[in-house]
Amino acid sequence: MNPPIFSTLGCRLNAYETEAMKELAAAAGLDGAVIVNTCAVTAEAVRKAKQEIRRLARENPGATVIVTGCAAQTEPETFAAMPEVSRVVGNHEKMQPGTWAALSAPDLIGETEKVQVNDIMSVTETAGHLIDGFGRHRAYVQVQNGCDHRCTFCIIPFGRGNSRSVPAGVVIDQIQRLVDKGFLEVVLTGVDLTSWGADLPAQPRLGDLVMRILRLVPDLPRLRISSIDSIEADENLMQAIATESRLMPHLHLSLQAGDDMILKRMKRRHLRDDAQRFCEEARRLRPDMIFGADIIAGFPTETDAMFENSLRLVQDCGLTFLHVFPFSPRKGTPAARMPQVKGPVIRERAARLRAAGGAALAAHLVLQQGARHRVLTEGPRLGRTEQFTEVRFDTDQPEGQILEVEIDGIDGERLIGRPRA
Repeated sequence: MNPPIFSTLGCRLNAYETEAMKELAAAAGLDGAVIVNTCAVTAEAVRKAKQEIRRLARENPGATVIVTGCAAQTEPETFAAMPEVSRVVGNHEKMQPGTWAALSAPDLIGETEKVQVNDIMSVTETAGHLIDGFGRHRAYVQVQNGCDHRCTFCIIPFGRGNSRSVPAGVVIDQIQRLVDKGFLEVVLTGVDLTSWGADLPAQPRLGDLVMRILRLVPDLPRLRISSIDSIEADENLMQAIATESRLMPHLHLSLQAGDDMILKRMKRRHLRDDAQRFCEEARRLRPDMIFGADIIAGFPTETDAMFENSLRLVQDCGLTFLHVFPFSPRKGTPAARMPQVKGPVIRERAARLRAAGGAALAAHLVLQQGARHRVLTEGPRLGRTEQFTEVRFDTDQPEGQILEVEIDGIDGERLIGRPRA
């Protein structure tokens, strides 16, 4: 039997779901297929998905090629039209054991419809898929899926559906299971993480979940939360930031822009001052807090002055890790119908944002020299601090351990660390 080949594009949630699909495919006995888990966040992401499908089909002649993920959900006909593709499977269907059982039955392959993509908006719950995590060091737990907001640039709600939460008890049971297996860090992940709980009885908030995890799983050394919408940060989340040392001092913020008019045209729910106030308050509560952020360069109608407001946000919010997205219109979104910024201007603005992000990271690294950090090792010579900064070691270290490390220098975008005896 030939194990299936999986290729994952896009976000960490996709990577998590690929791990769950591996287990579902193995349980169903799927033999020799190629599965591409696609991303739809930009037009470039869809282009890369097609490119990846063609490459894998060339390298695996005769293999059944199954395409799933957000791009498959939003553009099933695009992928069904590709001669390399055997099946197109939706985001809900890819997590169902029955889907993989059908794909694994040779006598049913010819009878199964090529496109298996249903209405994602009709899905009302998200299961907590029990996977063993990634590697031997850090595990990701999906606690939420979908999004109820309709930002004018974003196609993702149509790929993921409306917001659904995994009940707290299921989350806690899974985290305890992972801790029992030896994982030292757990990352809570979702599409719109700060909306967790809105669809559950009593409508708990993300901060309630964080506090409950830390209370009920006392042997979990490190809890991390992935990208959040800062305007939705609740009182208990801020309390956890202030008082819970096991909650890691690193937050990735979905900011997208630093100009109020652009934020309104994006249909975001915060203004520039809201973002700045959140960063100041979080850093006041936890002085070692580090921020990452997503920022879009060249959103439709963005003038030079508007862009400068976004550029200044790097300094005004004290951002350290920047994810820069050159705007590309997604068919079916309101932003695609707005007056577009010219391509060369978008690329130049994206380059300036990346340069600002690089300078901010360099400044952060300089400040760490001579400091001591608790570093979770991800490989023999690589680890991350509590602030998620990469650390390189000159000698092999045991994987999946938390080490006391002294920072001796800088290697590009990494720190150089020496474990203390």
